Amino acid sequence: MDIFLTTDRLLLRRFTEADADLLVELDSDPEVMRYLSGGRPTPREVIVRETLPAFVRSGFFAAVERDTGAFAGWFHLRPAHDGDPEEPELGYRLRRASWGKGYATEGSLALIDKAFGELGARRVFARTLTVNRGSRAVMEKCGLRHVRTDLQDRSHAIDGAEEGVVEYELTRAEWEARRANTS
Repeated sequence: MDIFLTTDRLLLRRFTEADADLLVELDSDPEVMRYLSGGRPTPREVIVRETLPAFVRSGFFAAVERDTGAFAGWFHLRPAHDGDPEEPELGYRLRRASWGKGYATEGSLALIDKAFGELGARRVFARTLTVNRGSRAVMEKCGLRHVRTDLQDRSHAIDGAEEGVVEYELTRAEWEARRANTS
């Protein structure tokens, strides 16, 4: 197992070709997909041919519960499309069974610390639909602050999409100040 990061309760490991069924299950839950596709599942063929190969090649990590070995979901820390490598985007998607346990915050905080502490990031940012209150709460718990709302046109109907996409960020200076205050 190619471990990228360990937290108190999670292992973040690289994806492998053997993970297709885990992603199919995750993306088949209408509640998980609510703010991503309006609840529509991602077809298995898309996961096998497009999603999983992209996850294997880039900064996506399978999150596994340390105690049980159960798949909890995934995280990513990678530059946005054509983005600056020193400004990675943080993202996460968890199985519904993993919601409410603090895993999203725990994994995100560990990735943020890695981004600034080891990878030389200047800024970490994350985006979600304005109406996705759960994801926004995670961003805020991790110290990210709201910097903009984009009222872009959405090509598919998702409840609340008309309220736009929010972007949150944490700069290196903010991260350093936070660490100094907790020492």
